[in-house]
Amino acid sequence: MRFWKRITRDTRGAEIVEAAIVLPMVFMLLLGIYWFGRAYNTYATITHAAREGARAATAPTAALLGNTPLTPDQVAARVSEVLQASKLRPSQVISLSPNPPLRDCTTLAPATCAAIGGGNPQICLQSNVQINGTSTGPPACGVSVSFQYPYQFYLPFTSLDRQLIMLKADVQAAGEN
Repeated sequence: MRFWKRITRDTRGAEIVEAAIVLPMVFMLLLGIYWFGRAYNTYATITHAAREGARAATAPTAALLGNTPLTPDQVAARVSEVLQASKLRPSQVISLSPNPPLRDCTTLAPATCAAIGGGNPQICLQSNVQINGTSTGPPACGVSVSFQYPYQFYLPFTSLDRQLIMLKADVQAAGEN
């Protein structure tokens, strides 16, 4: 009987066992916070890039240039500049059609994405589209910029390890008068 009392009262090494159980969980929690923070930062960056592209597409150019709207390649170049400023690769951008599809302001037919060539990111730029539903008031026309960007988690020993998710950016902006 004395033997069992002595074993149950002896706590030598208990801290090591507790640390061996708790430290991996704390480490995984910190890694999760880091990778989810990076995912949120990437999402905020691509949304900002789409917003800048939409703003550039709606803003009139200088009067010396004839107040013509920017071409799809120029809008994609603006998106590329914002992505590069945040150390994201514009070459990984993939075009994404808005869901639900937007309608052209003049014909009310479903709008199509503008073709973007060259080394610019592959964005979906739709000009002169209805950006609000008819239930919210009179129809407003503007542009839509949408794309997606891949993001990969690195959380070892979890189901998220090396899982690729597509972060989506979809921005509409009303045209300036």
